[in-house]
Amino acid sequence: MNQMNWLVVSPEILLLVAACAIALIDLFLTDPKRRITFWLTQLTLAAFALMHGSMLSQGLGANGAAASVYGMQGLVVSDPMGHLLALCAGIAMMMTLAYAQPYAGSRDLLKGELFVLAMFALLGISVMISANNFLVIYVGLELMSLSLYALVALRRDHGVSTEAAMKYFVLGALASGFLLYGMSMMYGATHSLDLPEVFNAIQTGQINAIVLTFGIVFIVAGLAFKLGVVPFHMWVPDVYQGAPTAVTLMIGGAPKLAAFAITIRVLVEGLSGLAHDWQQMLIVLSVLSMALGNLAAIAQTNLKRMLAYSGIAQLGFMLLGLTPTVIGANTLSAANGYSSAMFYVISYVLTTLGTFGLIMFLSRTGFESEEISDLAGLARRSPWLAGVMTVFMFSLAGVPPMVGFYAKFAILQALVTTADPAYITLAVVAVLLSLIGAFYYLRIVKVMYFDEPTNDAPAPQHGGLGILLAFNGAAALVLGLLPDGLMALCRDVIVAALAG
Repeated sequence: MNQMNWLVVSPEILLLVAACAIALIDLFLTDPKRRITFWLTQLTLAAFALMHGSMLSQGLGANGAAASVYGMQGLVVSDPMGHLLALCAGIAMMMTLAYAQPYAGSRDLLKGELFVLAMFALLGISVMISANNFLVIYVGLELMSLSLYALVALRRDHGVSTEAAMKYFVLGALASGFLLYGMSMMYGATHSLDLPEVFNAIQTGQINAIVLTFGIVFIVAGLAFKLGVVPFHMWVPDVYQGAPTAVTLMIGGAPKLAAFAITIRVLVEGLSGLAHDWQQMLIVLSVLSMALGNLAAIAQTNLKRMLAYSGIAQLGFMLLGLTPTVIGANTLSAANGYSSAMFYVISYVLTTLGTFGLIMFLSRTGFESEEISDLAGLARRSPWLAGVMTVFMFSLAGVPPMVGFYAKFAILQALVTTADPAYITLAVVAVLLSLIGAFYYLRIVKVMYFDEPTNDAPAPQHGGLGILLAFNGAAALVLGLLPDGLMALCRDVIVAALAG
């Protein structure tokens, strides 16, 4: 526990060194398309993902579970859950940059800063995922957030982007204050910032209960902001709409995996002894997010803004998986809910990548393809693209056999199998609110297939980006038809995390 063990953070060291090196190399490049910078970044991200994939396979081993390995004097932890989430985050960032390259190139955004800041954002995400200490969580959070603030404002001559960056920065600073204040209370109540020691202090009763309760409130508020759930959602629609679409995808993709990871680290691994306090808060946040997110999305005409409210509702649904059976001593029953939530957030990120990737694919110089009306008649111009978009919309709506259906089904099953009337009622409410949400997803399909086209521009040629979109859509369909492998992997890594 007290050893440095640099191997634990070797993927993060590689990412940091490569980001600094690429930033220097880019200074001497004259290619406006930044091909060398792009491919060096992709190679780095691929190496980062492969290292975490290798550590994941070694960590699970033959029996499906292994002890957690600590490094950096116990400040970080290497466990299968962290490696799976970091692997998914690395792949998500690779896909984000692949989708973003043509889009950014036509808008004078294809600069070294785009790639370097993306790598630093991923570094912050990875630090949060592997954190075993409150301050390490905060360091990773700020590294990711500062990189994203700069990326939102990358289009410096665009007033809407600058305004979105300012809103994001101010509200992000407020959320960081909430987290720090909650952490200070946590330290005052338990005399430690290490998650295992906080857990032990709570279990042994060596705490100041009143101070600790206030600390939990502030910490949950900070986590809720990073997840973008009600009532801490104010920044989400404005930032999604105002940021360049490539940056919107960076905010709506991989960072959601980090937000899930720190929620598990803090609430489950550190504060599970006080589950009766934070569990009720998560239920309220979840129901409010599903209600407001789905109802507000119906009124939107801007596609990115609609997807922002959709994301609020989706993450509210995900939070339901963290609420059942956390008080009882049945670890396997608790793992059912946590693994369902993990499967949900991975499938949501997969679908979000494809949705925003297709928006960027349809955009061209001087045209953003951000309005719902811009998709009118897409099936006539490109039946293939309309079909891929339909897969993503059906997945977000929870229509079988897409991956989104199984993700929702797994969450509902985790609620119902508790046999608690309150959780069964919660499942019914979630189903009803999801039916409301299905309206605006199906409206997109209706617009593509039945509305008259608003422009006569030909659909873009498929090329390499079209192949990536096809792969993305196929993954959303195949994982819906054959979800058992990923679901079993999520369960194994959650059980290993709880056992560690």
